[in-house]
Amino acid sequence: MNNIFINKTDLVLASKSPRRQDLLAKLGLHFYVQPSQIKEKISQDLTPEKLVQTLAEQKARKVSSSFPNAAILGADTIVVLKGSILGKPKDKKQAFDYLKKLQGQRHLVFTGVCVLLKKQIKTIAVKTEVHIAQFSDDVLKKYIQTTEPLDKAGAYAIQGIGSFLIEKIKGSYTNVIGLPLTETTRLLLEMDVIDWS
Repeated sequence: MNNIFINKTDLVLASKSPRRQDLLAKLGLHFYVQPSQIKEKISQDLTPEKLVQTLAEQKARKVSSSFPNAAILGADTIVVLKGSILGKPKDKKQAFDYLKKLQGQRHLVFTGVCVLLKKQIKTIAVKTEVHIAQFSDDVLKKYIQTTEPLDKAGAYAIQGIGSFLIEKIKGSYTNVIGLPLTETTRLLLEMDVIDWS
Protein backbone atom coordinates (compact mmCIF):
# COMPACT_ATOMS: atom_id res chain seq x y z
CA MET A 1 0.00 0.00 0.00
CA ASN A 2 1.28 3.47 -0.87
CA ASN A 3 1.33 5.80 2.10
CA ILE A 4 0.75 9.52 1.73
CA PHE A 5 2.62 10.42 4.92
CA ILE A 6 5.93 9.38 6.49
CA ASN A 7 7.41 9.94 9.94
CA LYS A 8 10.21 12.49 10.28
CA THR A 9 10.62 11.64 13.96
CA ASP A 10 9.42 8.98 16.39
CA LEU A 11 5.77 9.42 17.33
CA VAL A 12 4.11 8.25 20.55
CA LEU A 13 0.35 8.14 21.05
CA ALA A 14 -0.42 8.85 24.71
CA SER A 15 -3.70 6.91 24.65
CA LYS A 16 -4.89 3.34 25.12
CA SER A 17 -7.97 4.03 22.99
CA PRO A 18 -8.18 1.48 20.15
CA ARG A 19 -10.28 4.01 18.20
CA ARG A 20 -7.50 6.61 18.29
CA GLN A 21 -4.95 3.97 17.35
CA ASP A 22 -7.06 2.89 14.35
CA LEU A 23 -7.51 6.48 13.17
CA LEU A 24 -3.82 7.32 13.46
CA ALA A 25 -2.91 4.09 11.67
CA LYS A 26 -5.01 5.24 8.67
CA LEU A 27 -2.34 7.86 7.99
CA GLY A 28 0.15 5.06 7.41
CA LEU A 29 2.47 6.33 10.15
CA HIS A 30 4.62 4.31 12.50
CA PHE A 31 3.86 5.12 16.14
CA TYR A 32 4.31 3.72 19.63
CA VAL A 33 1.46 3.49 22.12
CA GLN A 34 2.12 4.60 25.69
CA PRO A 35 -1.11 5.26 27.63
CA SER A 36 -0.92 8.21 29.98
CA GLN A 37 -1.71 7.40 33.58
CA ILE A 38 -3.00 10.84 34.58
CA LYS A 39 -6.05 11.09 36.79
CA GLU A 40 -8.50 13.04 34.65
CA LYS A 41 -10.03 15.88 36.63
CA ILE A 42 -13.10 17.45 35.05
CA SER A 43 -13.09 21.12 36.01
CA GLN A 44 -16.40 22.92 35.52
CA ASP A 45 -14.51 26.23 35.72
CA LEU A 46 -12.96 25.75 32.27
CA THR A 47 -14.75 26.06 28.93
CA PRO A 48 -15.13 22.69 27.16
CA GLU A 49 -12.46 23.74 24.61
CA LYS A 50 -9.98 24.71 27.34
CA LEU A 51 -10.75 21.57 29.37
CA VAL A 52 -10.00 19.11 26.53
CA GLN A 53 -6.86 21.03 25.57
CA THR A 54 -5.66 20.99 29.19
CA LEU A 55 -6.30 17.24 29.57
CA ALA A 56 -4.66 16.44 26.21
CA GLU A 57 -1.60 18.47 27.22
CA GLN A 58 -1.40 16.78 30.65
CA LYS A 59 -1.46 13.37 28.95
CA ALA A 60 1.27 14.36 26.47
CA ARG A 61 3.50 15.88 29.20
CA LYS A 62 3.14 12.79 31.42
CA VAL A 63 4.36 10.49 28.64
CA SER A 64 7.07 12.86 27.31
CA SER A 65 9.43 12.17 30.23
CA SER A 66 9.76 8.56 29.02
CA PHE A 67 10.32 9.59 25.37
CA PRO A 68 12.31 12.87 25.48
CA ASN A 69 13.26 12.84 21.77
CA ALA A 70 9.92 11.72 20.34
CA ALA A 71 6.82 13.67 19.36
CA ILE A 72 4.01 12.92 21.81
CA LEU A 73 0.37 13.05 20.72
CA GLY A 74 -2.20 13.43 23.50
CA ALA A 75 -5.98 13.65 23.04
CA ASP A 76 -9.09 13.93 25.17
CA THR A 77 -12.77 13.84 24.17
CA ILE A 78 -15.87 14.98 26.05
CA VAL A 79 -19.59 15.13 25.30
CA VAL A 80 -21.46 18.28 26.36
CA LEU A 81 -25.24 18.52 26.61
CA LYS A 82 -26.74 21.90 27.55
CA GLY A 83 -23.57 22.88 29.39
CA SER A 84 -23.22 19.57 31.29
CA ILE A 85 -20.32 17.21 30.59
CA LEU A 86 -21.25 13.56 30.06
CA GLY A 87 -18.19 11.41 30.61
CA LYS A 88 -17.91 7.63 30.42
CA PRO A 89 -20.87 6.08 32.27
CA LYS A 90 -19.96 4.32 35.51
CA ASP A 91 -22.55 1.57 34.97
CA LYS A 92 -25.50 0.46 32.80
CA LYS A 93 -27.96 2.63 34.69
CA GLN A 94 -25.94 5.77 34.06
CA ALA A 95 -25.49 4.76 30.40
CA PHE A 96 -29.28 4.56 30.08
CA ASP A 97 -29.68 7.95 31.81
CA TYR A 98 -27.19 9.52 29.38
CA LEU A 99 -28.89 8.07 26.31
CA LYS A 100 -32.31 9.19 27.54
CA LYS A 101 -30.99 12.74 28.00
CA LEU A 102 -29.27 12.79 24.61
CA GLN A 103 -32.06 11.43 22.44
CA GLY A 104 -33.95 13.95 20.36
CA GLN A 105 -31.35 16.55 21.36
CA ARG A 106 -28.40 18.33 19.83
CA HIS A 107 -25.16 17.94 21.77
CA LEU A 108 -21.54 18.89 21.23
CA VAL A 109 -18.44 16.70 21.13
CA PHE A 110 -15.09 18.35 21.88
CA THR A 111 -11.69 16.77 21.36
CA GLY A 112 -8.47 18.38 22.48
CA VAL A 113 -5.30 17.40 20.64
CA CYS A 114 -1.79 18.20 21.88
CA VAL A 115 1.49 17.58 20.07
CA LEU A 116 4.63 17.97 22.16
CA LEU A 117 8.10 17.76 20.62
CA LYS A 118 11.00 18.70 22.90
CA LYS A 119 10.37 22.38 23.73
CA GLN A 120 7.62 22.85 21.12
CA ILE A 121 4.01 22.35 22.13
CA LYS A 122 0.76 23.04 20.31
CA THR A 123 -2.80 22.28 21.38
CA ILE A 124 -6.08 22.62 19.54
CA ALA A 125 -9.74 21.86 20.25
CA VAL A 126 -12.26 20.66 17.66
CA LYS A 127 -16.04 20.81 18.06
CA THR A 128 -18.70 18.69 16.34
CA GLU A 129 -22.48 18.98 16.66
CA VAL A 130 -24.33 15.65 16.94
CA HIS A 131 -28.08 14.97 16.81
CA ILE A 132 -29.31 11.73 18.41
CA ALA A 133 -32.56 10.17 17.17
CA GLN A 134 -35.36 9.01 19.48
CA PHE A 135 -35.90 5.32 20.20
CA SER A 136 -37.90 3.40 22.77
CA ASP A 137 -36.45 2.56 26.18
CA ASP A 138 -36.36 -1.10 25.13
CA VAL A 139 -34.12 -0.29 22.14
CA LEU A 140 -31.78 1.79 24.32
CA LYS A 141 -31.58 -1.01 26.92
CA LYS A 142 -30.85 -3.55 24.19
CA TYR A 143 -28.02 -1.34 22.93
CA ILE A 144 -26.59 -1.04 26.46
CA GLN A 145 -26.62 -4.85 26.75
CA THR A 146 -24.00 -4.96 23.97
CA THR A 147 -21.70 -3.21 26.55
CA GLU A 148 -20.44 -0.91 23.79
CA PRO A 149 -21.63 2.27 25.58
CA LEU A 150 -19.83 1.54 28.84
CA ASP A 151 -16.40 2.95 27.97
CA LYS A 152 -17.54 5.77 25.67
CA ALA A 153 -18.05 9.42 26.55
CA GLY A 154 -21.79 10.08 26.28
CA ALA A 155 -22.50 6.30 26.24
CA TYR A 156 -22.47 5.75 22.47
CA ALA A 157 -20.02 4.88 19.70
CA ILE A 158 -20.65 6.65 16.39
CA GLN A 159 -18.35 4.19 14.57
CA GLY A 160 -19.89 1.11 16.17
CA ILE A 161 -23.33 -0.39 16.77
CA GLY A 162 -24.38 3.01 18.15
CA SER A 163 -24.23 4.51 14.64
CA PHE A 164 -27.97 3.76 14.35
CA LEU A 165 -28.59 6.44 17.00
CA ILE A 166 -27.01 9.24 14.96
CA GLU A 167 -29.54 11.31 13.03
CA LYS A 168 -27.03 13.87 11.73
CA ILE A 169 -23.73 15.48 12.50
CA LYS A 170 -22.25 18.86 11.68
CA GLY A 171 -18.47 18.92 11.68
CA SER A 172 -15.73 16.32 11.91
CA TYR A 173 -16.87 12.68 12.06
CA THR A 174 -13.44 11.47 13.26
CA ASN A 175 -13.61 14.05 16.07
CA VAL A 176 -16.63 12.20 17.49
CA ILE A 177 -14.66 8.93 17.36
CA GLY A 178 -11.90 10.59 19.38
CA LEU A 179 -9.23 12.03 17.06
CA PRO A 180 -10.04 14.72 14.46
CA LEU A 181 -7.84 13.48 11.63
CA THR A 182 -7.83 16.59 9.42
CA GLU A 183 -6.73 18.89 12.22
CA THR A 184 -4.33 16.32 13.73
CA THR A 185 -2.62 15.79 10.36
CA ARG A 186 -2.21 19.55 9.90
CA LEU A 187 -0.72 19.82 13.40
CA LEU A 188 1.79 17.01 12.76
CA LEU A 189 2.80 18.61 9.44
CA GLU A 190 3.16 22.08 11.00
CA MET A 191 5.40 20.73 13.74
CA ASP A 192 7.53 18.80 11.25
CA VAL A 193 6.70 15.46 12.88
CA ILE A 194 5.55 14.02 9.55
CA ASP A 195 5.92 14.81 5.85
CA TRP A 196 4.21 13.64 2.72
CA SER A 197 6.05 10.72 1.13
